Amino acid sequence: MRIWGGVFLLLSIAASLAAQQPAAPAASGAPSGQSSSDQKDAKQTGDGKRTGLPATQSNPVTTIHVPVNLVNVLFTVRDKKDRMVLDLTKGDFRLFEDNKPQAITNFSRETDLPLRIGILVDTSNSIRERLHFEQEAAIDFLSETLRPGKDLAFAVAFDVEPQLLQDYTDDADKLATAIRGLQAGGGTGLYDAIYFACKEKMLFFPPPEPYLRRVMIVVSDGLDNQSQHTREEALSMAQRGEVVIYTISTNRSGVSTRGDKVLRRFAEETGGQPFFPFEARDLAANFQEISRQLRSQYSLAYVSSNKSHDGTFRAITLQTVERGLKIQAKEGYFAPSQ
Repeated sequence: MRIWGGVFLLLSIAASLAAQQPAAPAASGAPSGQSSSDQKDAKQTGDGKRTGLPATQSNPVTTIHVPVNLVNVLFTVRDKKDRMVLDLTKGDFRLFEDNKPQAITNFSRETDLPLRIGILVDTSNSIRERLHFEQEAAIDFLSETLRPGKDLAFAVAFDVEPQLLQDYTDDADKLATAIRGLQAGGGTGLYDAIYFACKEKMLFFPPPEPYLRRVMIVVSDGLDNQSQHTREEALSMAQRGEVVIYTISTNRSGVSTRGDKVLRRFAEETGGQPFFPFEARDLAANFQEISRQLRSQYSLAYVSSNKSHDGTFRAITLQTVERGLKIQAKEGYFAPSQ
């Protein structure tokens, strides 16, 4: 019995060792680890070398991802008489980043890129008497500017805190219904509203293709007294979101206020324009001018010579070769941090 037990033990060990050996190559002649279907994909050149072999342990393929710091700049150009200049070419501009010359790689006139528009309306007590004019001017602007199937817009009201009235849509009627439902009351949380709208609605990662023009129109007196975020935090978020801000002041005193200075800074540092209508009915003309500018924008892009992904702010200087022309563009951007 001991002899038979030893035989059975030896047979069990032999079977276990056989199970651990790799399978024999397929009869089709494909190399070990390569299926017959993979073999079909391989081609043989005239010198007998094989090409088109899939990646295996013996034939690895390494993918190298090279980040490209492509920077997009939207801008308008005016002459000495404040008329829009629409016939310039790439060679008419000089571009600098942190005072270092940059080569313009992409350039277009009267760009047709899609729009993402945010309408932010101050509904604090301070604008109660003018709210109706603001509502109708904003509604007319959206009806004239939005291109269904291409552009999208959203609406935010803010007093103590921001409230999303209507999310992104290309339906001007839905936006009109939301804006007409505005009611005045409360304090002014301007910085929180800009921060919220830029972060939640206009900060896209990875960058969209094609590039999206992100535009925000802020109707307010600029006198913030409720925000948790600071002015610099709101401005920084707008710059990170590549948002161009147009501001329309509701101050009708005829005297420039601290709020007007705030609105001017938001607009000029992001490449937009501030408007200071003297009467509420002038709002319509301001919105029409914004619409005209959006149809007359130039667009350029360049690959930054600074390859560092350090998240720092980089100043952009755009100049025309011809003297006497004025460029309206953002003052810089934040480099990617990864």
